[in-house]
Amino acid sequence: MGTLTYNGTFTVDFDDRVLAHLQVVIGAKLRHGESFHFSWKDDARVGNGRTTIWLHPAVPLVYKYFGSRMPTLNRQWVDALMVSAISPGGLLLVPEPNAPEEG
Repeated sequence: MGTLTYNGTFTVDFDDRVLAHLQVVIGAKLRHGESFHFSWKDDARVGNGRTTIWLHPAVPLVYKYFGSRMPTLNRQWVDALMVSAISPGGLLLVPEPNAPEEG
């Protein structure tokens, strides 16, 4: 389980695979100087609600991975996340299409 730390004060846990895909999409948007909302459904451990943060290029982000190897990226998932990121509602953590089999 990796972590995303926003502005040095807010930390949220994501699976390394999820975090790697988010890093690609968030990085692309911030690299272009774009600010946007990022929303996800909270884990049951923190109440099953929903969280939204405002991402801005001037606010520091830290991606901390649990594993030492970068997960393989699913291009379809990157594209789906990017489509949501350019929508008026901002980046929504959508499920991975054609997720690889675990085993």
